[in-house]
This record gives sequence, structure tokens and C-alpha cells, in this order.
Amino acid sequence: MASPSETQKPPKSRRGFNVGQDNIQPFGLDIHNPVFVISAAVIILLVGFALFYPGQSAEFFGWLRPEITQRADWIFMISGNLFVLFYLFLIVSPLGKIRIGGKDATPDYSRLGWFAMLFAAGMGIGLVFYGVLEPVFHSQALPLDGIASAVKGDAARLGMAATIFHWVLHPWAIYAVVGLALAFFCYNRGLPLTIRSAFHPLLGDRVWGWTGHVIDTLAVFATVFGLATSLGYGAEQATAGMNYLFGTGDGAGVKVWLIIGITIAALVSVVAGLDKGVKRLSEFNIGLAFLLLLFVFIAGPTLVFLERFFLGIIDYGRYLVPLSNWIGREDTAYMHGWTTFYWAWWISWSPFVGMFIARISRGRTIREFVICVLLIPTLVCLFWMSSFGGTAIWQIAETGYTGVSETISAWQPELSLFRMLEALPMAAITSFAGVVLVVVFFITSSDSGSLVVDTITAGGKTDAPVVQRVFWCIFEGLVAIALLLGGGLAALQAAAIATGLPFAILLVVMCWSIYRGLSTEKAKE
Repeated sequence: MASPSETQKPPKSRRGFNVGQDNIQPFGLDIHNPVFVISAAVIILLVGFALFYPGQSAEFFGWLRPEITQRADWIFMISGNLFVLFYLFLIVSPLGKIRIGGKDATPDYSRLGWFAMLFAAGMGIGLVFYGVLEPVFHSQALPLDGIASAVKGDAARLGMAATIFHWVLHPWAIYAVVGLALAFFCYNRGLPLTIRSAFHPLLGDRVWGWTGHVIDTLAVFATVFGLATSLGYGAEQATAGMNYLFGTGDGAGVKVWLIIGITIAALVSVVAGLDKGVKRLSEFNIGLAFLLLLFVFIAGPTLVFLERFFLGIIDYGRYLVPLSNWIGREDTAYMHGWTTFYWAWWISWSPFVGMFIARISRGRTIREFVICVLLIPTLVCLFWMSSFGGTAIWQIAETGYTGVSETISAWQPELSLFRMLEALPMAAITSFAGVVLVVVFFITSSDSGSLVVDTITAGGKTDAPVVQRVFWCIFEGLVAIALLLGGGLAALQAAAIATGLPFAILLVVMCWSIYRGLSTEKAKE
């Protein structure tokens, strides 16, 4: 199969998909017809099924998640490992000197603003939801057949390593695949900022036809359902926090109204735009997250945190290979219930986070991009887990406080953060800050997601009418509401896994496309 030169740009009629019969423009819209219509229609059908047949919906999604995680675990595990190895190679490779946007390109945002936006989009709600829960849970239900003796009998060390494994290199490598592909092919090759462009070196002009339509449609599904999963987690935790503080109740109705309220707030940010909306909210939330992290670090056993941080790095390195292995594993509850789900979740989020990262990364070198997107968030996530999870483990082991343990035993994961803060000074203030943190992460995720989905369905245009972003922002909230009512978090998780599976294969192919594109660019230089 011969493919055109990688420097070839799409025909003018295809750049941004602005003209031709592939576009419909009612009410001032700028819609790439096949992707928009097919994506919206399928999602509406699924939402209708969840709302009108909640019993059947819950049963279906309850079957779907374990079916995929058990049968396709090897696909997720292999692909995740490949992404990490590929980007560690780029860091040391001469290809790392290539600059996104060309030799003379300069960054559009300061390093702090850039980092705040990519971090808020990539991990916010998940870190707040799982920061306390997961280290404690894995310390009590040990993976790898419970070989705690390998770390001097300290179960907490193995539990922390098992937690860190899910939040550091692998997820950020997954995000970097899409982010780097889109940034390079858009800013260095002049292709539209949409997922299909990443496959141009391999597929040639076929990416502007139905092959590309299918790729972009899968990206829309992955983005919407991956985002809906995170919004569901955010709604669960924010509702639990408000009920914990103010007794507002935690029923389905409260969650629905919360999602509606936050979606309205996200709409305001959408209308404000990327620089005034997402950027400012992201910087605010990073500041608040840092203050909460600093408080826990100071109010808790500081020396224990530092010890857990450095031991966490050591233990992560020690157990990285066995935790990454998928052959002959006995700890299937950990691998299928946690790792496979996480990898599918990160993959389903990758079009959203990757495209968002691409939009804000012009002017960075490949090496700078990979280090900042891969390694720096790894250290932040590790410190977050060591502080929040380490506090909870210390409370259980050293003070006799059982609040977090009781929450996990009753399986109320959304309360774990607040029960940990309950045993520290100023619990009411810090718990309220935790609720605000979740809510604002919720807003930035919804806002960023609507920008990304709108860009894909507009054929790569970043200046499509605001009304389209408003449509997708509302639509994402409706999807989260429908799936919560039609099966709860299990439905959200199943939807993310189902869309993550085909996209995992696309991302592996995308790595080869990135390598071909960068090699050609280096040869030209």
C-alpha cells in the first residue's frame, strides 16, 4: 500500500473540512456531518436505553464490564507497557530535539499555566476520589498474592506501590500518545486538529474519507463516555461531601441536580473560551489542590510522608515489572477490577486529554513535552498519594482511628477523603475545600471535554461556533445523568471500558505513525 509523502497536506477543500457536502451548517453551525450525526445519534440511543429501561440497562452494563476486563486484559496490559517504553525512548532519542510548530515556534502559555491546564484536565477528579481510598484498600487486600514479606513485612508499602502503579507513568504515557500525535501533525504538518490526522502517514488521503470518519467517531465515543465516568465519580464524591457537611442528602435526585448545576457553570466557562475559562479555573484549582496537599502534609506526620514518598519510588520500581505482567496472574481481582479498568479509563480519556494537551503545547520540544507530560505529573501524583493515602494508613496503624477503614468496609469510597480529614484539625474547612476542589475539577473537565468533542465533530476546527460547544457541554452532562440513573457507576465504568478497547489498538498504531513522522522531520532538519 503506497502512501503519500508525509509532508503532503490535505487538499484545501479538506483542511478543517470547511466545504463540500460533508458539512451541514444549520443555525450558523459548522458541523462535519458524518462524525457529528453518527456520534450524536448513537449516544442518544444509548442514553434513551439507560433512561427508559434502567433495569435492563443495569443488567447489561453489569455484565459488560467484567466480560471485557477478563477477556481483553492482555490487550490493555500490553498496550499500556508499549506506550511507556515508547516515550522513555523519545526522551533519550535525538528525535526529542524536534520542536512542536517548527524551529522558530514559541510557547503560547507559561510553563505554570501549561502545567496547570494539562494536570487539571488529566487527573483532577480521580486523584481526589482515589487518593485516600486506594492506598488503604490495597494495603488490606494485597495484590501479587500478598508478597508483603518482600518489603520487610510492611503491607502498606506493597499497597502504596500497587496504587502508584495506576497513577504515574502508564496513564500519562497514554495521554502523551494522542497529545504528541495531534500536536506534531497539526503544528508541524498543517493537518486539522482531529484524531484522523495522526494516521495520515499510514493511510494517506483515505483519512479524509470514511476511514477517517470511523476513527473520529470512535474518538468521540471514547471522549464522551470516558468523561462521563469521571463526571460520575465527581458527582458521587461532591454529593457525599455536601451531605457529610450540610446534610443535603445523597440520593439520585441530589446527584442529578448537582450535575445540572455544574454543567451550567461549565457552560459559562465554555462561553468565556480557553484562555479566560479553562485556564483560569485550572490555575485556581491547582492552587487550591496545592494548599490542601500542603495542609495535609503539615498537619499529618510529615516525616512519615517523606519516608512513604521515597519508599514509594523504590517500591514502584521494584514491583513495576510484576504489576505490568498479565501472564499467570493469580491476583485477578486486582488486575481485572483495578488495573484493566484503569487502563481502559485512561485510554477512553486519551482523545479528550490528548487533544487538549496538543492545543496548549505549541512551541515545546518533543523532549520537553514528554518530560513535562510524563515525568513531572508522575512525581506530583506520587506525592499526592503518599500524603493523602499515607495519612490514612498512619491514622489506622498508629492512632487507632478507624474512620477510613469503616468507610471502606461499608464500601462508601466517596466518603474516604472526608473521613481522613475528619481526624485532622479544621476538618470542616478542609472538607469544604475538598468539595470545592471536586466541583471545579468537574467544571474544567466538562468544559475541556466539550471543546475537544466540538473540535473533532467540526473536522479539526478550533474556532467553531460557541453554540456547538454549548451543545456538547449539555450533552455530556445528560450522558452522565442517564448512565448514573441507568446503572450507577458500574454503567459509567462499563461504557468507558467498551470504548477504550478499540481505541487501545488505534493508539498502538498511532505510536508507529508518530515515529514515522518524527523520523521524516529529523531527516529534513
